Amino acid sequence: MLWMLACGVALAAPAPRIGVATMQPGTVFFERFGHDAIVVVDPATGAATSYNFGFFDPDESDFISNFVYGRMRYRLQALPFADDMAYYRDVGRGVSIQWLNLNEGEANRLAAALAENAKPENARYGYDYFTDNCASRVRDAVDRALGGSLRRQIEGRSHGSTYRSESVRLASPALWMWLGFDIGLGPAADQPLSVWQESFVPMRLADALREADGSNGQPLVLAEERILPHHIAPEPAEAPRPWWPWALAGLAIAAVTVLAARRAPRAVAACALPFWSLCVVLGALMLFLWIFTAHRFAWANHNLLLFNPLCLLLLPGGWRIVRGRAAGPWFGRWLVVVAACTVVALFLLWLPVVPQRNAPWIALLLPVHAGLWLALGRIEPFLQRESGASGT
Repeated sequence: MLWMLACGVALAAPAPRIGVATMQPGTVFFERFGHDAIVVVDPATGAATSYNFGFFDPDESDFISNFVYGRMRYRLQALPFADDMAYYRDVGRGVSIQWLNLNEGEANRLAAALAENAKPENARYGYDYFTDNCASRVRDAVDRALGGSLRRQIEGRSHGSTYRSESVRLASPALWMWLGFDIGLGPAADQPLSVWQESFVPMRLADALREADGSNGQPLVLAEERILPHHIAPEPAEAPRPWWPWALAGLAIAAVTVLAARRAPRAVAACALPFWSLCVVLGALMLFLWIFTAHRFAWANHNLLLFNPLCLLLLPGGWRIVRGRAAGPWFGRWLVVVAACTVVALFLLWLPVVPQRNAPWIALLLPVHAGLWLALGRIEPFLQRESGASGT
């Protein structure tokens, strides 16, 4: 009898209150995309637990190698919500909560699933920047509690964004990070995203939740509550990036290169050497990501044709020019090959099969490589003229 009474009391207990907390972007590179967590409030005690999928351990012995090869391991951590918020308060990052319109069964199901997932034996997962991160885990947990209705509502819509556009936008305050994403991402990052896929960004997920309905046909978000104000730079806005300023810059560099080579070919070669060296380093890195790692969004990168590792073959000839010597019989031919590769990149841009949105880089670097070919492809007469001028 007592057992039946206890069961009756348990069944009558109110469901937990469920919210999705969204943290605004921070200033550290791994905070640029923002963050989120699921908040579960115990109706009996009022205690709020934060289920946070963003924990990792940089002290693991294989952390660096896993990061390099794209085999990162993250985990779900359950902790008091006040403790989770302490860091964001200290660094000035804004936090808001969207309280969800879930029925009793959905709320209990989600709370139970999170508690089970947070157990040490279940907490770890294979992290992917775009397809399996802190926001997508939150999205998927809410969707499972709703029986898949969240995905059905938002999967068929799109804002036209891509993994590249979102990454470049959010990374833009950090120049090195912006360049890394824009140069390092391949064509897989340029496929148009549905709102469901776009929700890998926590702020996009918050927008998607606002547009969705719960199982009762009413808005999924019952209320939004601002927990912490945002005191640092806001989330970067979307901004178009026209290709023509890049083309003007490339053409200007090419023109200066060709004109300067007639008077000072050794100086032009001296300037070209660090550029070719940069191409070799970036090209080798892109090849490494493609061939040896699980970073699949960096595979088959068309920027290999622009930051061409074949520039390694130009370095000996360029150094000989700097020293006032003939570049060698193959130097001009490799200049043609490297310049031709940039034309291939332009052709691939026009193909609808595997498009990559790298028009600005093509507009900049095609004229630069062509200009170096025109300037240094037949350099011996200018070297002789420069040597004669210095002799007088």
